[in-house]
Order: sequence, then C-alpha cells, then structure tokens
Amino acid sequence: MKKIEAFIKPFKLDQVKDALTEIGLVGMSVGEFRGFGRQRGHSEFYRGSEYQVDFLPKLKIELVVSEDEVDRAIEAILRAARTDEVGDGKIFVLPIEEAIRIRTGETGSQAL
Repeated sequence: MKKIEAFIKPFKLDQVKDALTEIGLVGMSVGEFRGFGRQRGHSEFYRGSEYQVDFLPKLKIELVVSEDEVDRAIEAILRAARTDEVGDGKIFVLPIEEAIRIRTGETGSQAL
C-alpha cells in the first residue's frame, strides 16, 4: 500500500476529485494549507499599501491506494491539477505498513 499526498491549487480540487473517481478511486482526505515553493509568494496592494504574501493557499489531498493503483492515481492527479504555471504543486508517495478499518477490524488492502 502507498499513501499519496498531493499539494494542489485550491480551484483544482473538483477536477482532481472527479479524475480520481473516474478511475475508481474513492476515499480521500482534503486539508487547507498555506505554503510556498519556488514562487516564494507575491506582492499585493491593499488600500494603497503594498504587502508581501509569503504563504499561498494550497490544498493537500491524501489517499491510500494499493501498489497497483499508484501509477493510475498519479497520472489522474497530474492530468487534472496541471495548469502549466508555477505553483501547480507537488505529489509525494510514501509507503504504508498497515491499514485498519476501525468499524470492522479489517486490515491491509481490505481496509481501504
């Protein structure tokens, strides 16, 4: 099993969710985050004053999939989240040692 963490632009959430659902992947967690990478924020003006926005809004999508679904999930996220602009985000893939469904006690891939 693998955990996929994808940091994306907030307005891309519905497209990513739809792309993952289309390939049969359901069940994900989404959280709001603020951060920066290469773009390092930007300047904005508010009431005539300039200020620096260092941390930009991002969403983090987390899902756990079986090993044979990882490539399809990554391709779906890439296709749906890409804008070809700086700040599109990142995808991380981490190993998962165990999964347990609390309600039934199922373990491993049956818990997904």
